[in-house]
Amino acid sequence: MNAESRNPVTIRGLTKQFRTGWREAKEVLTSVDLDVPRGAIVGLLGVNGSGKTTLLKMLVGLLRADAGEVRVFGDDPWTMRAATKRRIGYVPQEVRVAPWMSVAEVVRYTAAFYGTQWNRSWAEELLDRFHLERGDRAGTLSGGQTQKLGLVLALGHRPELLLLDEPVASLDPIARRELLATLVQLAEETADSEHSQTVLFSTHITADLERVATHVALLKNGRVTLFDEIDSLKEMVQRVRVTSATGLPDQLPEGGLLHLARDSRTLSATLSDGGAARWQAWAEAAGAECAIELLNLEELFIELHESGGA
Repeated sequence: MNAESRNPVTIRGLTKQFRTGWREAKEVLTSVDLDVPRGAIVGLLGVNGSGKTTLLKMLVGLLRADAGEVRVFGDDPWTMRAATKRRIGYVPQEVRVAPWMSVAEVVRYTAAFYGTQWNRSWAEELLDRFHLERGDRAGTLSGGQTQKLGLVLALGHRPELLLLDEPVASLDPIARRELLATLVQLAEETADSEHSQTVLFSTHITADLERVATHVALLKNGRVTLFDEIDSLKEMVQRVRVTSATGLPDQLPEGGLLHLARDSRTLSATLSDGGAARWQAWAEAAGAECAIELLNLEELFIELHESGGA
């Protein structure tokens, strides 16, 4: 597969199991397929235990696939070339740095691995942006401050691919806003270049994702069951509410139904095919009133995750 020419990340049939006993194993990822387009900011959504962290670890070579194929800039992560690794930035859920070093020392130590690729002025700007004091010992930083330092270390060489595992979970609202602004800034600055920045990040804070992501990938039951642009997804998934003074027909419009709640005179239907106009016409023919609602990303996630079709 020539992933380099198409997408920074290409996954086909990825499967991963973890042993839970002598003869037992739990399959966390099952035949995952995913293409992450160059320049996209992709939010990876899924409930706890859905495999988000496992997937990200496999992309940086910390875990090996049991089956399937993974390519990052054309390389298998398990045997990734050093030159390819320098094109990637990664922030795990728990950032660990040498506790005896100062913030400035941790940054200098990391910068040494990148040579001239490390952008010193950019790293200094990030330290200021995240309000990190250079002289503070890493071991005395709070969880949120350590997470900010991990972001500086991952962003300092201006990677083409940024992988973030719950990057905002321990950040305060101001720091979250700074991080999101940084992601948007990087994407805009590199949008017209051959090295445009691509971001794949997992988060449970859908409001943050909605603010910056261009695409959403839904991980459910070990599979990526949905991958789409956020704007397209919002156009396709809609809710209609129908009210009748006399009663509604038993027969409903066909297709695209994610969720339905009804009684004799009211109905609420969530649709997956953008077919609200079809339901509106059905309601008008029955002499009923119909209201169409657009869903926010949290509502979309709940509807898609709980439905049998996603």
